[in-house]
Amino acid sequence: MAQVLTVRLLLAFLAIGSCIAVEVTEHIDLWPMPKSVSHGTQRLYVSKDITMSMQGSMYSDDKEILKDAFKRVVDLMKLNHVVDGANPSSSVLTGVNIVVHSLEDELNFGVDESYNLSVPTVGDPLHAQIEAQTVFGALHALQTFSQLCYFDFTSRLIELISAPWKISDTPRFPYRGLLIDTSRHYLPITEIKKMIDTITYSKLNVLHWHIVDAQTFPIEIPSYPKLWNGSYSYSERYTMSDAIDIVRYAEKRGVNVLAEIDVPGHALSWGAGYPSLWPSDSCKEPLDVSNNFSFGVIDGILSDFSKVFKFKFVHLGGDEVNTSCWTATPHIKKWLDDNHMNVSDAYRYFVLRSQKIAISHGYDVINWEETFNNFGNKLDRRTVVHNWLGEDVAPKVVAAGLRCIVSNQDKWYLDHLDTTWEEFYRNEPLKDIDNPDHQRLVIGGEVCMFGEQIDASDIEQTIWPRAAAAAERLWTPFEKLAEDPRLVTPRLARFRCLLNQRGVAAAPLAGYGRTTPYEPGPCVRQ
Repeated sequence: MAQVLTVRLLLAFLAIGSCIAVEVTEHIDLWPMPKSVSHGTQRLYVSKDITMSMQGSMYSDDKEILKDAFKRVVDLMKLNHVVDGANPSSSVLTGVNIVVHSLEDELNFGVDESYNLSVPTVGDPLHAQIEAQTVFGALHALQTFSQLCYFDFTSRLIELISAPWKISDTPRFPYRGLLIDTSRHYLPITEIKKMIDTITYSKLNVLHWHIVDAQTFPIEIPSYPKLWNGSYSYSERYTMSDAIDIVRYAEKRGVNVLAEIDVPGHALSWGAGYPSLWPSDSCKEPLDVSNNFSFGVIDGILSDFSKVFKFKFVHLGGDEVNTSCWTATPHIKKWLDDNHMNVSDAYRYFVLRSQKIAISHGYDVINWEETFNNFGNKLDRRTVVHNWLGEDVAPKVVAAGLRCIVSNQDKWYLDHLDTTWEEFYRNEPLKDIDNPDHQRLVIGGEVCMFGEQIDASDIEQTIWPRAAAAAERLWTPFEKLAEDPRLVTPRLARFRCLLNQRGVAAAPLAGYGRTTPYEPGPCVRQ
């Protein structure tokens, strides 16, 4: 293992050393790479008092989405340095004008996230210009603008090099997600909000919140208030008001929150408050398929969720269902016999009935791929199948006419520490899918941070920078992606250092997931 790691470190260092001059010359250190970029060679300085304007914009910004985003971006550009230099007499960028054409600011699935960004070198006053169809495209443009700016230690000002810039950009996939897991270890709200901020830096747009599982039920459900008796402790919980706050925080940053309850398996914790959900006291999982109360609780949860989680989708799990408790429990075995069902029939019955409940609350349903593998032709046609077991499933899903999210565990599971960032980068959601109609059914992909071995102390370095590698795969046009990940090593190294400077504990590139620096040296060499 030590020899393998040494070889990997040397390859990474050689790639950085061989490519850094090209990147410095070209000055395209953006991550993810935009669809179209052109630039010049001039240096500008960003005024200490840079302002935002919206001349020509149809959008009023009544919710102050752009106003607040602009303040955040200015802080990001400063990187907590004291900007105390004197503005020069020329070449000073004094403002950013943002033109948004749409009046709408509801974060619907598939919203237009495209933008155009230009930074001129002439003008009085000298303003950068952002044009976007929606406010959410403008948010992405501001993130790109922030990556063009650096603190200059000579002038003590923010500088912007290689102007003029012209960038035209749009995402490759509409769904670009990161899963976090608060059921294996509790994550403080401050950490969840920090994760939302961080995913916007690489233009991910969905936070998949795997809220509950067998181990704990940490969220308040007003319709069934004893459910969170299954939390780890009194202090490791989220109120409905907390959930509303998290969703609003995310939406204001262009991020949808996907809520998940995993049924009928992975639900042992539900019975801590309502023991009748268990098949029996000695056999507690999956949920009791014979008891209408099980479906009443699901209905109550989804009713409460529909008031908080406004995303088009809800995730109902459906994976890893061990049905042995159903046949081992006399009253369930009798119910199966009375209804002429075997356990496979009962599994299908549970999933399909749960889907109907979710649909009645206005959701489209996402299920893990086992549901498709077992009874794909019975799933509601609006179902999105979430692939995780292997890369051969997505082609079958879309060939059947269903939508798909790709998260194959061998490449995009962040808890697999032996999966390197290069493998994250190479993983192609459309592999073996050549039909354009089928390709459109792959709505995107997601990297998954299941939490058995992470908590707030190590989640950031386990996720980053590997999640960023996948983010470029999901954002950047296919033809602009590198066939050899070593070609993007310098650019990702720079982005990883930028994350560190922004207070995100992103791990070094050289080595496996959640690795530590190999030796003393500059950030980009790690």
